[in-house]
Amino acid sequence: ISLLCPITNCCIKCLGGVPYASLVATILCFCGVALFCGCGHVALTGTLTILENHFSKITADHAMLTDIIQLMQYVIYGIASFFFLYGIILLAEGFYTTSAVKELHSEFKTTVCGRCISGMFVFLTYILGIAWLGVFGFSAVPVFLFYNMWSTCAALRSPMANLTSIDSICVDVRQYGIIPWNATPGKACGSTLGDICNTSEFYLSYHLYIVACAGAGATVIALIHYLMILSANWAYLKDASHLHAYQDIKMKEERELQDIQSRSKECLNSYS
Repeated sequence: ISLLCPITNCCIKCLGGVPYASLVATILCFCGVALFCGCGHVALTGTLTILENHFSKITADHAMLTDIIQLMQYVIYGIASFFFLYGIILLAEGFYTTSAVKELHSEFKTTVCGRCISGMFVFLTYILGIAWLGVFGFSAVPVFLFYNMWSTCAALRSPMANLTSIDSICVDVRQYGIIPWNATPGKACGSTLGDICNTSEFYLSYHLYIVACAGAGATVIALIHYLMILSANWAYLKDASHLHAYQDIKMKEERELQDIQSRSKECLNSYS
């Protein structure tokens, strides 16, 4: 039992220094970015396959779209790498600020550089949060387009479709600006549209876009969580620096008072 007590105290001390809020935000951020980047990359490839096989048979008509999709995929690689490093840095910063708060009354002191770095992380996380709000809104656009196409396919299979001509039910992707108006065929109608909706590319891309949108939303929540944590930690560091300054002034005054008292005693002793 005597051997277990120091180990238990050490474990409790280590667990007490873990920034659980930052750890939860980091896990949520990693999961959100992984879902957005992984699912988005595969969904973009599936979308390009659908367009090439069914809506734009001429390569020159969708050459610009192909370049844009490839550029977006490279951007996804960069986003994944950046947020992997940024999440680790913010987690390390959480460990630093947690140690600073828990060791206020020891020899540990916060520096001006540390407070400036914490303030910089608050500003950068705020900018990234606004940017990811835009990414979240942009990721909802393909979900909306695929949902419209899926709804049209569902209308083909409904009993009401027998009352009208099936070939009159069409989806024209040219109206969304994805491909130019001179692209051929540009639209799919009737049974051709039903066959497109039954393909694995459409089914997989539609659901992957939904998951990617959810991942972007999770990343936004994680960044908001980070922002609250960083703001609180920055305030704690600021208060800690003021407390240390107050303690230093108090210690100096007590020393001066002790010096004065000792000198007065020496004077009295010399007179006596």
